[in-house]
Amino acid sequence: MPPPPPPLGRVRRRAAQAFDEALDDEELVAARAALAQGRWQSSRSLLVRTGDDWDRRGHRITVLARESTCAAWARDWLLAEPDSGDGAVLLALAQVRRALRGKDKPDRAREACHRAATVLPADPTPWLGLLLLECAQGADGDAVRVFEQIRSRYADHHHAHHLVVAWLAERRLEAGPDPLHEVYDFANWSAEQAPADSPLAILPVIAHAERYRALAAAGHERADPAASGHWAGRRARQVMKAAFDWWLEWEHEEHPRRLIDLNFLAHAKVCEGRGAEAAALFHRIGDKATPVPWSYPDRDPLTAFRTARIAAIGTG
Repeated sequence: MPPPPPPLGRVRRRAAQAFDEALDDEELVAARAALAQGRWQSSRSLLVRTGDDWDRRGHRITVLARESTCAAWARDWLLAEPDSGDGAVLLALAQVRRALRGKDKPDRAREACHRAATVLPADPTPWLGLLLLECAQGADGDAVRVFEQIRSRYADHHHAHHLVVAWLAERRLEAGPDPLHEVYDFANWSAEQAPADSPLAILPVIAHAERYRALAAAGHERADPAASGHWAGRRARQVMKAAFDWWLEWEHEEHPRRLIDLNFLAHAKVCEGRGAEAAALFHRIGDKATPVPWSYPDRDPLTAFRTARIAAIGTG
């Protein structure tokens, strides 16, 4: 039996405080705390150490950019080091975050991203900032072009693929549930193109959850994911099995965003009613829950996570 559904409702403040976008990156947590106090040198050192590990670099910069004073301190950094590519990228992503919150003009953020891309032409991170903007506010063609810029620099970019899946999932909602929807084709194609050990193998699971989110918000699916039937079809079960089998063989403990994949996979196994497989994933996740997909479609993610975890392993 699936666990009882948690209460519907907007994310509560206590739940929001329980999640940390930094995940388990302790170096990032320390640099973010220093940045909040105006000590941008810690961010500088962190990004130097990160090098061209593009997934980790993108993760760290997007998290640092969420800090409310990041744009101001990034400008201070650039006053001290006008030619700093890292400083330019951090400022660009901070302006993107401000634009997405309605505190800055999107065109200013786009200009900052293009400037950073000129300084660091091989870095996909400025383009990641543009993709965040275009998926939220741009025209369809803009998002596609930006995504291709990212892929040309790093074909397996984790965050970029997740953004495109979430964006595609919201298209053609008027058609309702459709097993041939383009988001599934994109996710399957991306997984097939990636190396065997790439976490993009789990992208079809992400696509399934994101399409459920969009359909439920439009009234085409039930608000309780475990009762919706969205994970019950033959195709869905094949996708979930393939992703779980990949995880058993290739688990990437070092990937900076692996906990996002683990939460999506645990959520899928809960919705399938496969408690033993969900329990294995919850043990790996520990207390590092992520708001998505537990918040889908409009739920308190902390309650949803804890309810599912208790049902699977008997502890909160």
